[in-house]
Amino acid sequence: MTAREPPFGGALTALVTPFTAGGTRIDERALGDLVAAQVAAGTEGLVVGGPTGEGPTLTEAERDRVVRIAVAAAGGRIPVIVATGANCTRTAIDRTRRAEAGGAAATLAVTPYYNRPTQEGLYRHCAAIAAACGRPLLLHADPARTGIALRPETLARLAALPGIAGLVDAAGDLASLGAVARAAGPGVPVLCGNDAAAVAHGAMGGRGCVSVIANLVPGRCAALQQAIRAGDHAGARAIQAGLAPLVAALALETDPGPVKLALARLRPGVAPDLRLPLVRPRPETEAALVAALDAFRLEEAA
Repeated sequence: MTAREPPFGGALTALVTPFTAGGTRIDERALGDLVAAQVAAGTEGLVVGGPTGEGPTLTEAERDRVVRIAVAAAGGRIPVIVATGANCTRTAIDRTRRAEAGGAAATLAVTPYYNRPTQEGLYRHCAAIAAACGRPLLLHADPARTGIALRPETLARLAALPGIAGLVDAAGDLASLGAVARAAGPGVPVLCGNDAAAVAHGAMGGRGCVSVIANLVPGRCAALQQAIRAGDHAGARAIQAGLAPLVAALALETDPGPVKLALARLRPGVAPDLRLPLVRPRPETEAALVAALDAFRLEEAA
């Protein structure tokens, strides 16, 4: 890529991948329906194949199929961003090229996990992917899951590359957000990767949120981002407060177990099935989810 692409931002959904009973196959009809529902609710972009989409359990052929289904269902109305990261640079480049061939508007590269390169290795890894891309590349920093942080000085080096189009910051460290934003510069938007921090992140200059809870309430998440853009921070805080019990319930166990269970209650045609090593949430987590969903419905009806 030789030129900076228009920025991505606003209300983005980290989309689940629905499976048929037992998790044996992708439920293609349910996936297409979920995408269509997201578009109708005002979602401004989708991220597929990431942790919420159980990307680590998808075969390469399944990854390709998820991309094509999501792109077709979105119909060009909103961008589909595909998580193509890996802790092998060659694998990440191959996935990125395949996603672009499937119609991805952009791709998302997570910091390498387990082998945990140095900051120089991290820079070279991301730079190699960006050089191989034909479309925008967003970086994904989630040290709690990967065990490696993307330091501001490394981000500044990467932000100077024309192929880098944004950062999804899931670190949840608001104290360092100013340094991160300065390192990214004005041309590389920083997006929140943590629902609980969405409003605070936006108030501090964040440009949107890649949201898990948006699988359940995409319209409310879109309204929250619209309020932030309009400078209506009181309105955004009110929306966040209404979502807080549900956000807390979704965080009781590893994503996407809770959100898939909640989604199955809201959309009976979507199974809650996961693939190992993830398992169905515990009964007490399910009870907390049911209570949070019921409270949210009562609030919406009031």
